Amino acid sequence: MKSIDITKFARPHILNLKPYSSARDEYTGVAGTFLDANENPLGSATDENFNRYPDPYQWEVKKALSPIKGVNPENTFLGNGSDEAIDLLFRAFCEPKADNVITLPPTYGMYQVCADINLVDVITVPLTTDFQLDVDGILEAVTPSTKLIFICNPNNPTGNKLDEKAILKILDEFNGLVVIDEAYIDFSDHTSFTNLLSEYQNLVVLQTFSKAWGLAALRIGMAFASKEIITLLNKIKYPYNINQLTQEKALESLKNVRKKEQMVREILQERAELIKVFEQLPLVKHIYPSHANFLLIKVDEPVKIYQFLIDKLIIVRDRSKVMLCEGCLRITVGTAKENKDLIEALKAFQ
Repeated sequence: MKSIDITKFARPHILNLKPYSSARDEYTGVAGTFLDANENPLGSATDENFNRYPDPYQWEVKKALSPIKGVNPENTFLGNGSDEAIDLLFRAFCEPKADNVITLPPTYGMYQVCADINLVDVITVPLTTDFQLDVDGILEAVTPSTKLIFICNPNNPTGNKLDEKAILKILDEFNGLVVIDEAYIDFSDHTSFTNLLSEYQNLVVLQTFSKAWGLAALRIGMAFASKEIITLLNKIKYPYNINQLTQEKALESLKNVRKKEQMVREILQERAELIKVFEQLPLVKHIYPSHANFLLIKVDEPVKIYQFLIDKLIIVRDRSKVMLCEGCLRITVGTAKENKDLIEALKAFQ
């Protein structure tokens, strides 16, 4: 097992920080006469009662999630989207204007945004031309001030899965935290790295309810890591970061795993159908392999096609200005009808 001493790795003032103690930290029971949190005792201005503060640590959701993910509740952090966990990792481990992180473009843009917000330098090591990890380049880029390496797998915006052996080498040789963002793992045949949490104490795995579970509007993300890391994230998060309604809807969804799995199967089938059609479309020059719920395609006139589709109220993402994605559009797999409308529009493009 690879272990790290969090007390030596985290920001010292965060380790010594006295966290805010909410009313639900001091009394965790569910029964009683609650006169401690200055809530409205008469109920809510809705048909449902939301007058009481929610569980600040979402234990019921974590317990329901545990057998599905194979991760103990104590090793689970729930955030307002996985973006909250990304931001908290910066705040917990990176000294502003002193430490740095490594990102691997083209990749998810929030790593750079959170770094900029927290005044943390970013070292970029681009993926190879086939969108794989430049392991030697990554390890050579590490400095004594490098705290985090962000790996998006399957990758966004390219959609491909990354080589597992390459990721393992980084986990073995880097003495900081390796953050593997698995937002699209449900659409891949790749095994989640949550299976390796017991072997690598420097591993953090991010997942989300926004994609396969279809709960993007609720804003709930997951981080899985050692108990020490999770404790630190809980220490610095806002007291009630996941509202009661979101917790209830997440629990409802976790009781219906079959529905999620059926949706995934339908999306994968539609993805396969889209690929077949794209292979026959003259304007599509290349279709990149996808282990996500989207396809990255190369075309000759991405900006014109993007605008043409917008005029028909079909919205895709123009990624043609992103490093290594020149000439590319990113297209989310839609419903059968949405995909049919897209194909008809592309066929009509002159």
